[in-house]
Amino acid sequence: MKKHYVTFAGYNAWANRRLYDAAARLDDTDYRTDRGAFFKSMHGTLNHLLATDRIWMKRFTGEGDAPERLDATVHEGFADLRVAREAEDRRIIAWIDGLDEARLAGVIRYRRVSTPDEFVQELMPALDHWFNHQTHHRGHAHMILTSLGKVAPELDLLFYQREVAAGRA
Repeated sequence: MKKHYVTFAGYNAWANRRLYDAAARLDDTDYRTDRGAFFKSMHGTLNHLLATDRIWMKRFTGEGDAPERLDATVHEGFADLRVAREAEDRRIIAWIDGLDEARLAGVIRYRRVSTPDEFVQELMPALDHWFNHQTHHRGHAHMILTSLGKVAPELDLLFYQREVAAGRA
């Protein structure tokens, strides 16, 4: 199963790079205006993705800073947000690379951001949720780009797999 999660960690970083490349071409108004996505704007969506990745990494590893809100603005400026995103993607890849099958078969204990309730969950279904969540919100960002008439990047997993196979990812 580890190979499965290594693939998704690589895919996550690849998709984020492509999305940030597209977002970098937006002017500040298009980047920050509420476009009807769950976290309103491209800025809100990208911040949410970084915030939740930090929340989940804190749950998984017990380390790192994690916001206390799902709609936290981790960075106000796009350039700083991008640098932080790239660092978090490297952190995710390194952590996944360090997992073994025994750890993957284990459980995690965590509290939700919004309630004090403690949860115990098998690690692999938590990872499945996490990677799926990232894809879900990147879809919102993709919708924002499309609604602005911008060329939205190809984010399908199949395209990542083809690029890996061709040595281009």
